[in-house]
Amino acid sequence: MPKSRVAVYPGTFDPITNGHLDIIRRAARLTDRLVIGVSVNAGKGPLLSLADRVRLVQAELRAADSGVPPHVEVVPFDCLLMEFAEQVGAGSIIRGLRAVSDFEYEFQMAGMNARLNPDIETVFLMASDRHQFISSRFVKEIGRFGGDIRHFVSPRVADYLEKELGFGNGKKKKGKVGKAAVPKKARKSK
Repeated sequence: MPKSRVAVYPGTFDPITNGHLDIIRRAARLTDRLVIGVSVNAGKGPLLSLADRVRLVQAELRAADSGVPPHVEVVPFDCLLMEFAEQVGAGSIIRGLRAVSDFEYEFQMAGMNARLNPDIETVFLMASDRHQFISSRFVKEIGRFGGDIRHFVSPRVADYLEKELGFGNGKKKKGKVGKAAVPKKARKSK
């Protein structure tokens, strides 16, 4: 009997985007079991709590229109990625690449992970054309200024961010330009 193909797709998912979902659907076709590892990653200063990020990812996977098969699960973690992969019995780690700039960082991480456990392979999936520019960071930035985030996240995630955080409701906030954009105490006096 062939060995089960278990993979981990790790990330902060702060919030989960359409790009993440695209990688999840495609990675699921390559595996018998796909574990979405939601990292605590306090160093990135996540906007959403770990519980909220896990809940949003689970809701996306369970949604009827997600296209995600049932052998995908969500597990939070707060340890080295390789330790997490070992704990869930993964033989590979899935990483999504959006651009050449992603590759340099991911290549270094894959090398470090291979030194920690050479039995776990890193598999890179290129982002689909229509998702290459999407990142959680940009979604948060657009949302903070009232921009429409519905092009980048599912309706469920957009509704949650709008309701809970007042994000991305399409009502543009008036930004400050010039001197007004700089806090008074940061301005030099003449």
